Amino acid sequence: MDSLFLDLPDRSARPRQSGLTMVIDNGIPQRAFADGIASGAPYIDVVKFGWGTALVTPDIERKFDVLRSFDIGWYFGGTLFEKFVYQDRFESFLTLCRLCDCRYIEVSNGTVEMGSADKAAYIRRCAEEFTVFSEVGFKDAGRASALTAGQLVEAIESDLAAGAHKIITEARESGRSGICRPDGTPREDLVEALLGSGTDLDRILFEAPTKELQTRFIELVGTNVNLGNVAPSDVVGLETLRLGLRSDTLTLFERERSRV
Repeated sequence: MDSLFLDLPDRSARPRQSGLTMVIDNGIPQRAFADGIASGAPYIDVVKFGWGTALVTPDIERKFDVLRSFDIGWYFGGTLFEKFVYQDRFESFLTLCRLCDCRYIEVSNGTVEMGSADKAAYIRRCAEEFTVFSEVGFKDAGRASALTAGQLVEAIESDLAAGAHKIITEARESGRSGICRPDGTPREDLVEALLGSGTDLDRILFEAPTKELQTRFIELVGTNVNLGNVAPSDVVGLETLRLGLRSDTLTLFERERSRV
């Protein structure tokens, strides 16, 4: 309907390879989850069950059924992967993902100490059965602030070479860690290094739980930037940002259109 009235940026329909919106479920109630997914389904590409919520959510299968009804895939947050690895139960984690019909797996080392070679080995093993999202960056504020641009780019290149389908840049659900500063703004040195590295940006998914981060990455990459850790209630609002229908991005695409 929008094209009948306005010139808006092109947005592809699912299944998308760019412009993905990854929704995070942090354990919200069943009805709120069902309503949120139903209202935003055309714009949701994948859902992450954050942390270990999938293990403590009563009747989690009801949420899986909601996602199945809209053909939306799901996976468990990297923290749960790290917990299994920390207890030397990686194969049990794969079994859990199979039993829960996950299409995707997130591999991360944001909390536990894990070298790049070990991480790459986990990615290769997971990629034999699943589509792998690999997260780069650290949750701990001290480790995150010490991460250099060179280290970030090197980690991304290593994970892609190991078989990761998409790279997720850590920002946590708060948007205040990983590649972001404690004040919620992105570390421009890291972002600029990534944008200038030659990496295919369709392979990068920026965690952006806040409107400010979403707006910034849309400004830097464009309407079809991959964004994640989006709350179910924020999906439709994010789509208005992508299309320049919100004040934060209203003039951005008009400037681009005027140059065509």
